[in-house]
Amino acid sequence: MSSTDYRTALDAAIEEYEALGEERRHIDDRLAQLAQTIGTLSRLLGLTPTVPLGLTDACRLALRGAGLPLTPLEVRDRLLSIGVDLSGYSNDLSAIHTVLKRLNEAGDIKFVTKTPGKPAYIWNHPLRASVAATRKDAIRAFDSIDPPSTPRKRRT
Repeated sequence: MSSTDYRTALDAAIEEYEALGEERRHIDDRLAQLAQTIGTLSRLLGLTPTVPLGLTDACRLALRGAGLPLTPLEVRDRLLSIGVDLSGYSNDLSAIHTVLKRLNEAGDIKFVTKTPGKPAYIWNHPLRASVAATRKDAIRAFDSIDPPSTPRKRRT
């Protein structure tokens, strides 16, 4: 194969990778919406969830489905509205602040300022940024490789 063939294969693989990442984001968004709908309808019917969410996953779900920045108070209200039981926490807002801080440090969410002095968080799509960086790095690395001038002979 020539370097042009490798370039074409690389571009096709990157394009498919990006398309699948975008599809995953759409699926994740829809799953978050459905989970909130299920939680709300279950609560309205007086049903309890069979698989309780941990606080971290519940915060991820709330922020992923929001589509806009949420303050910690809004995250708590959203968690309560989808039926997350916060009664096990002596200070639920403190626990939510801790989870949001950790999710921010992990890159799952981004810290923003909603209004002066009001911290808020929004769901981060790290895959999109990392794919772009990876693609640029891959192309740069590929361009810096000099193809061998002659094929290597096998040693016997």
